[in-house]
Formats: sequence, structure tokens, C-alpha cells
Amino acid sequence: MSLVTLRVVAVLALLLLLWNPASSHLLDSGDQPIVLLDASLSMSGAPWRAALDSARRLARERAVVWRFGSGVTAFDTTPPADGATRLGPALEAAAGRAGEVVIVTDGVVDDVASIPADLLRRPRVIITPRPALWDAYVARVEGLRHVTRTDTIRLKVSYGAAGKREAGRGKGTAMLVLTVEGRRLATQSVSLPDSGLLETSITLPASHFPLPGWQVLEVRLDGVRDAEPRDDARLFAIEVSLEPAAVIFAAPPDWDARFLARTLADVARVPVKVFVETEPGRWRDGATLVPVASGELTRAAQSARLVIAMGEPERARAFTNMTRAARVIWPTNGQPGDWYVERPVSSPLTPALAGVLWDSLPPATAVAVAPRDSVQGAVVALTARLVRRGPPRPILTLERRNGTRVATVSAAGLWRWAFRGGAADEAYRSLVAALVDWLLGEQGAGSRQRAVPEALEAPNGLPIVWRWTSSDSARPLGVTLKSGETTRLDTLRFDAAGRAELRLPAGVYHYAIGGGTERGVVAVETYSDEWLPRAPALVPQSGEATARLASVGLRDRWWLFVIAIAALATEWALRRRQGLP
Repeated sequence: MSLVTLRVVAVLALLLLLWNPASSHLLDSGDQPIVLLDASLSMSGAPWRAALDSARRLARERAVVWRFGSGVTAFDTTPPADGATRLGPALEAAAGRAGEVVIVTDGVVDDVASIPADLLRRPRVIITPRPALWDAYVARVEGLRHVTRTDTIRLKVSYGAAGKREAGRGKGTAMLVLTVEGRRLATQSVSLPDSGLLETSITLPASHFPLPGWQVLEVRLDGVRDAEPRDDARLFAIEVSLEPAAVIFAAPPDWDARFLARTLADVARVPVKVFVETEPGRWRDGATLVPVASGELTRAAQSARLVIAMGEPERARAFTNMTRAARVIWPTNGQPGDWYVERPVSSPLTPALAGVLWDSLPPATAVAVAPRDSVQGAVVALTARLVRRGPPRPILTLERRNGTRVATVSAAGLWRWAFRGGAADEAYRSLVAALVDWLLGEQGAGSRQRAVPEALEAPNGLPIVWRWTSSDSARPLGVTLKSGETTRLDTLRFDAAGRAELRLPAGVYHYAIGGGTERGVVAVETYSDEWLPRAPALVPQSGEATARLASVGLRDRWWLFVIAIAALATEWALRRRQGLP
């Protein structure tokens, strides 16, 4: 009878382990308190010391301390260094644990509006406020990235003030000073607002730059006596070339020429010069509308590596026929209608356009008849159908004429791809980059660059973000960065989205990617949005003590395994003693 009982007990224990029923119970709400410590740059100084004192006091009560800023990290006492304050990821991570949640911050949080209300109600909030101050700052600098020595540089500068101005603190005016490598290039007097932003323009000839190549401009507010000098200057990287690498002749000027010039300078990273024919036979500079003589037009076409004739290309034939540069012929006066571009056929551009969602692109507005001087061996790279019906009409052909690469684009309205943004804008950029790469061959700078920085300047505390641009799979790349006498070796490690981040101290860095021709400059500024006086988005609160329902499976009960093993072992021993099998 005892053997049967032992067998039944063992079998029941094994069945329970296989079934694994779960039981639930409430965890103590006071268990495992979590402290979220704001480690953004705005906490520097006295707020950080006060926050550390609070975190250490709570840590002695068995609290777990996490730092949050641009991300969530383990606790350490190093000074705050993050250039953003994102609380959402830290609250989401803490929501999966029981116990009290305590936030120690100055209250200036960037993503409060996107955090669910139930997550914001739970934590206890301790505010360590920043001292009140008045601050004048340079908010933004915008302008063309690629210019030639004969161009005029126009920079749009946004500057402003925030906080309460003390008596005798600062003046109503200041000086905007533009410098390159410590050399002053321009100075302009500006009026400071009581609060908010103002805009002004700074104009100077590119010939004022000491050397061609990549330069980093500094635009600084001088003559202000504010409490925070680290946001008084912004950096702007610009490339100055002796001659334009690409020249666009637009006759007449239209939206296609405008969007092509902007995208070409961006994706190919070369200086682009635009000439427009505003009246028959009268050409002007596309940026300044200053009249340009025929001799200057001819010299520009002959010195460029890429010449593009748009609108009515024959009106620029006198300048474009004399050059040996690669050419794009782009007539925009064709048969109107909704011409939908189809998936590319086999051509040199097909690999670079593989990821484009062609069915979602806006239609072209017109398609011109193919020019008569195209050769028999032209390769059709793209076709379009009128309202998706009828025979396909070639809209992009590639050919060689007397050893020169020539592309003919016969569709108007492709600028609407870039205007829509999103995936359509990326498709337009991919098309322009692939076309330039094929036209320039070994001289190209488009898709052969394996990785490029998304932005050439990054605020203090934020990384330089690199984007993988080559058609092959992303892989780690070694990069050398030189800043003054210092050389730094690092590795770009790309994620599944083709992005890599590199955190650098404030400074100007000339970079070179190993095993390739990628060269350029990036800059990390002393400026940060964290330095600006801002109203707190969080206020002190006591929070809600919440208990968590925990579920424990029967396999997590160690004693059930002991019962099953003991029953089987005892049954085996009794059978051996009785001489049973």
C-alpha cells in the first residue's frame, strides 16, 4: 500500500509541475523604491549637489537609483552631461517594478506632454530648482553649406533673451560677431528683445575666408552681461570651393530647378551654382539675381564637373556644348497629365533605387518627347504611364556621347516628391544621388560615401549621428577625428536602421573614415537648450503608493521538486528492499 501511495504522490507532483498553475499575490508597495535622478546639463552646479544629497539619502533606504537624460543609465556621481531631458523612458522602465518611484529634477523636462497621465501621477517629485537668471543667446544659424569663392554668403541668425533681467544687467544692444579660426570676418549691431527671438541676416563675400575647403563659422553675441555665457555662440560648418562642382542653367526658372539645386547640394555635398534666364537672352545669378555676362556663364560651365540644362535646354546650348563635363538635359515643357513613374527596369541606377515605394509617389505633371539627338544605345532607367494606362514613356535615359556621360530627364513636376516629405522626399534624394553618382563616375561623391553625418553640428551633450548611405549592408567603420593637436580614433557602429552615434566633447573635428575617401568636418558646440532659462514642466507632488500584483508559477516552488524526488527515491528503495523490480 505504501508503494502505491508513493507512486501516486510522485505522479501528482510531476503532473503539477507539467501543468504549472500560477498563484497571485500583492507585493508590498514599499518594496524596492526607485529614484530617477535628472542628469541633464541644466542640473549642473547647485541643483546637482542638492539632487545627489537627496539620492544618497534615499539610497540608504534601499532605493535603486537611475540617471535619466537623453537615455536611462545606472547611477554614478559624475557631473550631468546629457543635452536633453527625456523622462518617459525612465518612467516606463520603473513602471514594471513595485515600490515607490521618486523623481529628483529641476522640473525642466522635454517630453512631459507625451508621457501618459497615469505614469505622471505615480511618482513622488522632488524639485531642486535652478537659480533665476537672465540669459541672452544665439538660437540658430542657417545658410548654404557649399559656396564658391565668388559667392556672397548670407546667414540667417536667430537670437533672443529669456528670464528676468536684473537692474543694471545687460544693455539693450549687443554685437553679433562672425569669426573663423579666431579671425573676425563681420560684425553687426543688434537690439536684444526683453524675451523671445529675433532674426537678422549677416552678408559677406566668400572671398573673405582665408582658405578654401571646410570652415567652421562661429556666430557670437558680444557685449552682453548675462549669467550664462555658454549659449552665447553657435557654430556653422561651410565648404568654400574655388569653382562650382555643378552648374544649373534654368530657362525659365521653375520649381524643378529650385528643388534640384537644394537636393543636389545636400546629397552630393558639392557647391552648386544656379543661373536663370529671366528674360530672353538675359541671364542672372540664381541667388542674387545680378545680371551675368555670357563669358562668365561659359567659364562656369567649362570649370564644372556637372552641367544641368533645365526648362528649355536649347536656350543654354551656347554654354553647355563647349564643356566636356557630365551633363543632364532636363526639358520640362511636355505633354501635361498625371504621369505615374513605374518601377525601374535594369539600369545602372536600379540598385540605388531598390527601396523606393513607387506606388506612393506623386505623379509627374508633364512628360516631354525624347530629344532627337539621343543615341541608339541609350539605356532607359525610368518610365512613366499617363494615368497608369497606355504605353510606358521613357522619362530618364543614360548614354555616352563622345566619351561624356549624359542623362536626359523628360519629366516635369518631380519636385513634388521632395515637397511632400517623408518617403517621397527620400525617393527624390535617392534618385538625385544615384544620378549624380553615375554621371560623375570615379569623381562622384553621392552614394559611394559609405556614411555621412546627418548634421554637421551637434549641441553640447548630444551625439553626432551618422547615417549609412552605401547600397551594401552596414558594417562598423573606423574613424579618425583631429581637433587641434589631439587625434582620436573611434568606431562607428550602425544599428538596424543604419544609424551610428558618436559622443564627443565640445570642439571642432576634422574626420576621415578609414578605408575610404570620406572626409569632412563636424562640430560639437558649447550651446545647449539645457542652458536656457525655462519654466518647469513638473511641480512637486507626493505621488501615489501603488502595489503590484505578482504571479508565481508552481515550478517556482522548490519544495514541489523535493516531494517528487523524495517520493520516487523512497519508492525505489522500498522496491529494492522487498526484491521487487
